[in-house]
Amino acid sequence: MGTPDFAVPSLQRLLSAGCNVVAVVTAPDRPSGRGLQLTTSSVKKAAEAANLPVLQPEKLRDPAFLEQLANYQADIQVVVAFRMLPEVVWSMPTIGTFNLHASLLPNYRGAAPINWTIINGETETGVTTFFIEKEIDTGQMIFQDSEPVYPDDTAGLLHDRLMERGANLVLKTVQAIESGTYPRSVQPNADNLRPAPKLSRETTEINWNQPAISIRNFVRGLSPYPSAWTLINGKTYKVFSATLANESPFAAEPGEAYSDNKTKILIRAADGWLQLDSLQAEGKRRMTAEEFLRGNKL
Repeated sequence: MGTPDFAVPSLQRLLSAGCNVVAVVTAPDRPSGRGLQLTTSSVKKAAEAANLPVLQPEKLRDPAFLEQLANYQADIQVVVAFRMLPEVVWSMPTIGTFNLHASLLPNYRGAAPINWTIINGETETGVTTFFIEKEIDTGQMIFQDSEPVYPDDTAGLLHDRLMERGANLVLKTVQAIESGTYPRSVQPNADNLRPAPKLSRETTEINWNQPAISIRNFVRGLSPYPSAWTLINGKTYKVFSATLANESPFAAEPGEAYSDNKTKILIRAADGWLQLDSLQAEGKRRMTAEEFLRGNKL
């Protein structure tokens, strides 16, 4: 069960290892783009390339879907980047349903673990497989594998590394379950766990009252998607890359901007200046600051 690119290597790894994948469950085709043409999910494309049956329920409690799913008599269900499952679905297989999560649980439970890991300035993350239970991302853990977070990592770069590391862990988990020898450990409870809630337009706006390094991490953690954004002269700009500036053009309050209108755009943070290296104006393509300033003046 999966939908986006992140789930594709896991499916392919299982197939390459000879696992008996009886069916794939993914999101329904959706209209997208300017022409609103129906677009299939990445997982559906991979499943069709492997000649696998594909189920695309609108509602996971649909009796027709549940009957179809039960007819496959799966021993186990593997979930990678899918939606929340009702108990009638995750409890259906004889062994259970396990999920691949892109963090070292119990930290960063939620919808956006990769983003929040970088936003919070972590230096290590990883992937976890665990059995699904009623509370989200709280089930018994099976395996974990760690991955460093580098100072210049973006959410996109870390996503791609965890996608491959996670695929290997999914295969390891399935093979361990097949052999009958696999760990099950209860997630520790702690009061200071870091969450990974779903991102929204409100939570992706840059707060210039934060320290410069925190804002840089914020930009990295949201690049390239959904992207951090800010207002400059009343217009919205997405910011994909920013670095700590080694200059201070004038005394300024947080949020004030400076540009030489040639190569650089600087914005004041709480404790210094940040240089915007890559940005996108409304209705325009993504550009470097220098490219942007060739045709636009601030």
